[in-house]
Amino acid sequence: MDADDGRRVTITAIAREAGVSVPTVSRVLNGRSDVAPDTRERVEELLRHHGYRRRTNRGVRRAGLLDLVFNDLDSPWAVEIIRGVEDVGRGAGVGTVVSAIHRQPTAARQWLQNLRARATDGVIFVTSHVSAPLHAQLRRLDVPVVVVDPAGVPATDVPTIGATNWAGGLAATEHLLSLGHRRIGFVAGPTHLLCSRARMDGYRAGLEAAGVPVDDRLMRPGDFYHSSGFAGGQALLDLDEPPTAIFASSDQMAFGVYEAIRRRGLRVPDDVSVVGFDDLPEARWASPPLTTVRQPLVEMGRLAARTVLRLSQGEGVDSPRVELATELVVRDSSATPPDRAGAATVSGR
Repeated sequence: MDADDGRRVTITAIAREAGVSVPTVSRVLNGRSDVAPDTRERVEELLRHHGYRRRTNRGVRRAGLLDLVFNDLDSPWAVEIIRGVEDVGRGAGVGTVVSAIHRQPTAARQWLQNLRARATDGVIFVTSHVSAPLHAQLRRLDVPVVVVDPAGVPATDVPTIGATNWAGGLAATEHLLSLGHRRIGFVAGPTHLLCSRARMDGYRAGLEAAGVPVDDRLMRPGDFYHSSGFAGGQALLDLDEPPTAIFASSDQMAFGVYEAIRRRGLRVPDDVSVVGFDDLPEARWASPPLTTVRQPLVEMGRLAARTVLRLSQGEGVDSPRVELATELVVRDSSATPPDRAGAATVSGR
């Protein structure tokens, strides 16, 4: 196959080299979700290697760009989503334009104004609420939209990609309960996000199923960032009866809880167990390595990109609401609770 002229590379030749059927290659090209991840990666690698140029369906002209829009970009969580979108974009010969609108109406208006001045194959919003006016304007521009972790309930024709946040919150709580913890603190994420509320509901459901009363004093607000985890950890450790374990609904907040514990001269997990949510790359390198709920952030980005590219070609989607499975990853930050003497040490009294 001639890599210098992608037009000479056929789907049949790609399929033969990949050891798969022609329909499988076609499904990869169209961003379909019903292809095994290993097969998809092998086919996309061959497409990139041979410079295959994808044709548009039904005469639809492609811009060769995807827009990926965040509220903020100051999180390693965002980097994982970007990685997933760019993985698919490279395979499709499509570039990625990353924007941050900083939750400011003027920034959002400026972004939309810039979008009108150029073409795009679609927009992926992350942890955002796509308002009816914005959605209407994008529809007038014939721009398909996908939302990752929506802030609110989106329009019925806007596909969403998320994770099983409720199940993840339940798994984290059940893990700590199985170790013998009964006073389990919780540091919540932003309450306007559906994913945050689902994690909190999973935490509450786990306690209720075990017959452990839900104590509002053990719940603290947060915003997914280190500082709120630190503040929440400090407040929980200040209680007359502090928790023996803390579940933070993001890894970054869990690292903030680590610092609150460290500044008390205490240790994780000897004095207080900690569980996070995300499984960011830093989680395995923390000291101690963090027990956390893994959500497939890269794959969420990939699926969002495949979905919006499929919509840009005039195709439908298999399901408008997709939740990818979360998984509890047990490391060294969770252990059985300290004895009563240890608990007295935690309280500092």
